[in-house]
Amino acid sequence: MTGYTMLRNGGAGNGGQTCMLRWSNRIRLTWLSFTLFVILVFFPLIAHYYLTTLDEADEAGKRIFGPRVGNELCEVKHVLDLCRIRESVSEELLQLEAKRQELNSEIAKLNLKIEACKKSIENAKQDLLQLKNVISQTEHSYKELMAQNQPKLSLPIRLLPEKDDAGLPPPKATRGCRLHNCFDYSRCPLTSGFPVYVYDSDQFVFGSYLDPLVKQAFQATARANVYVTENADIACLYVILVGEMQEPVVLRPAELEKQLYSLPHWRTDGHNHVIINLSRKSDTQNLLYNVSTGRAMVAQSTFYTVQYRPGFDLVVSPLVHAMSEPNFMEIPPQVPVKRKYLFTFQGEKIESLRSSLQEARSFEEEMEGDPPADYDDRIIATLKAVQDSKLDQVLVEFTCKNQPKPSLPTEWALCGEREDRLELLKLSTFALIITPGDPRLVISSGCATRLFEALEVGAVPVVLGEQVQLPYQDMLQWNEAALVVPKPRVTEVHFLLRSLSDSDLLAMRRQGRFLWETYFSTADSIFNTVLAMIRTRIQIPAAPIREEAAAEIPHRSGKAAGTDPNMADNGDLDLGPVETEPPYASPRYLRNFTLTVTDFYRSWNCAPGPFHLFPHTPFDPVLPSEAKFLGSGTGFRPIGGGAGGSGKEFQAALGGNVPREQFTVVMLTYEREEVLMNSLERLNGLPYLNKVVVVWNSPKLPSEDLLWPDIGVPIMVVRTEKNSLNNRFLPWNEIETEAILSIDDDAHLRHDEIMFGFRVWREARDRIVGFPGRYHAWDIPHQSWLYNSNYSCELSMVLTGAAFFHKYYAYLYSYVMPQAIRDMVDEYINCEDIAMNFLVSHITRKPPIKVRSHHWWGCGCVHVYFTCFAVVQHVTALYLRVLICTIGMILPTSSKDCL
Repeated sequence: MTGYTMLRNGGAGNGGQTCMLRWSNRIRLTWLSFTLFVILVFFPLIAHYYLTTLDEADEAGKRIFGPRVGNELCEVKHVLDLCRIRESVSEELLQLEAKRQELNSEIAKLNLKIEACKKSIENAKQDLLQLKNVISQTEHSYKELMAQNQPKLSLPIRLLPEKDDAGLPPPKATRGCRLHNCFDYSRCPLTSGFPVYVYDSDQFVFGSYLDPLVKQAFQATARANVYVTENADIACLYVILVGEMQEPVVLRPAELEKQLYSLPHWRTDGHNHVIINLSRKSDTQNLLYNVSTGRAMVAQSTFYTVQYRPGFDLVVSPLVHAMSEPNFMEIPPQVPVKRKYLFTFQGEKIESLRSSLQEARSFEEEMEGDPPADYDDRIIATLKAVQDSKLDQVLVEFTCKNQPKPSLPTEWALCGEREDRLELLKLSTFALIITPGDPRLVISSGCATRLFEALEVGAVPVVLGEQVQLPYQDMLQWNEAALVVPKPRVTEVHFLLRSLSDSDLLAMRRQGRFLWETYFSTADSIFNTVLAMIRTRIQIPAAPIREEAAAEIPHRSGKAAGTDPNMADNGDLDLGPVETEPPYASPRYLRNFTLTVTDFYRSWNCAPGPFHLFPHTPFDPVLPSEAKFLGSGTGFRPIGGGAGGSGKEFQAALGGNVPREQFTVVMLTYEREEVLMNSLERLNGLPYLNKVVVVWNSPKLPSEDLLWPDIGVPIMVVRTEKNSLNNRFLPWNEIETEAILSIDDDAHLRHDEIMFGFRVWREARDRIVGFPGRYHAWDIPHQSWLYNSNYSCELSMVLTGAAFFHKYYAYLYSYVMPQAIRDMVDEYINCEDIAMNFLVSHITRKPPIKVRSHHWWGCGCVHVYFTCFAVVQHVTALYLRVLICTIGMILPTSSKDCL
């Protein structure tokens, strides 16, 4: 007690007592901390252990915190809210899952509906396309029915003027005559056919004075002309021949005028009359110079300004070959391009227009003053200077060695005989033609004769004097065949001639040859050209071509024709749907009355002028040969060439204005009945086939018991007068289509090949389109023609044993091509295909087209072709001498090989 007290109260004992208190306090804090730590650490562990041991008890009812079955957990109040939230979330999840499954099923149903809609759309498209085709076919059938039920357009009834019609009101001046005021169109309707009445000159006084050769040639060509009629009451045109007169007969102008006015159909003023004055000599008198011709047209070779009426009168070529055709064997070839002399001129001027030109005045002084009437002295000086310069070999002679031919004043007279002049021109690249110095002289017979001779032998004419009126100048494109240079440019002529390239020079020579051959060479060509000029001016179409009347051989059809699957199989060629149609002829005369006033464009390089010299085909459109005779006006208008497309649309587009078109098979045969029957059977079911024309070339008729196959189209068996390969190309009147498939009786062509060839021909109607090809060329080392029948990549012709061509070419081959070529074909019994290829290429200046074939063609007898080709080359000097350079090759060689 004392000690304790002491400790509490301090003193010696108080220090120890204080330390004990501090130590005691520390122990308490430590114990308290340890106790709290034990409680905080071990109590949770003990509680966890206890609780876990409770959950592991066997009695399920004693589980408090373990997992419970069903809603036992919900019995616990502190988790009721959690249970409610769980149940709500579970229900929502179940609902969402149900909705998801429902949406998936709806999506699957919609996908099925989409697929069904797509299929229905495709089916609807197919049905719509079929409906469109049905509608189109129905419209097409409706149009055909309407065309059949409605009457066709018929030609109007021609109203003929009275015989004593008063005529047209007179023009103010005679020189003011033109077609609109001096020509009676009422006598020449479009459908009249252009009838021409030719007076018999022997019935008049001046007829006894005419040159017998001129009169005989004129009468012969008038009788053979297709337009000439003997009924003067229906005539559109009246033609009278007044010259050339015999020497030394001189007919006074007053007497000639009186006889003209006494013509039966002159009708006071001579309207619709043509007065023709043909000349054979360079000094032909101008009979009509002081004669009042009224409203009659004048056609002659010499005109003065006071009498020439542009667009009304006609400048014609001289009649050099009166009663005989020119000898084409003597005409030189068109190659080589350059000849010995660059240019030549021979002539002598007897009388000068102005003697003052003899004064020493410079060319510049003359140009500064009044234009001189005559530049001939300056021309002479310039041409002599060119000759003396030795730059080119030139021959100019201004004085004739012999007596010059008579000529008009101020005109350069011809020197020597015609044969001598032609020999010089054959050595001349260019031929100078100096026009008369008298400006009042529009054209003279001397100038026309020089022009005629230059064109005849292939010397390109160079006309000095732009005032001259060349023959048919308002229709022919003379700049394509001649050079017309003003006289003041004579110092530049040499430069101009040197600047022409070989290709241009050859083209001008070829065109000049064509003009001469077609319009100047014979009496027929001159008379036909005069009529063609007038007919074209008044816009009357040419007469239809002449067709060969077919003498049918009766035959029996009844043999059922089977279709060879190899022939009908189209292979890998898809030509689109083909409609099976009955025979359908090509339409005729659709644009014949408008072709002279529409579509004036140049489509053929060889075309000379825009008028029809020869008759044209009855088919539409204007045909290939028209390009030869039409010129810069209406050329060949191909039907083919459309907007394109595929299948039936492309097929229809090829036809242009003729979407429906068929072709005719022309098959030549000779006593091979079994082979012929097999070939005809192969044509069964051939699309686009209109008719089969079998040309029976044997004098022995087919057997009477022979049954011909029934191939679905008519088979016409035509009898021929003699056995000739030329019968293959006769324009039979039974051919009612433009397209002809010429085929041998032993040819094997598949249907798809024929259809493909027909399609190609419709795109190139002016060419030969066929299957067997050949090659020819000029062999320079051997100086002979080379003909190759082997299969090579170079081809230049297509044999007509299986080829498409236009019917008009058959007309040209049979009636226009020189007879000597057809005679040579008959002599060698071969070469008709070479002649046809040369003819078409000569007209079109285009090569044929070779199309594919699944079969090879036999070569035949090559040596026969060599012989035939050499003979044809000589006989057809008319246009075949240099055709190797102008035909064109599919794979052309260099131009020097043609020379």
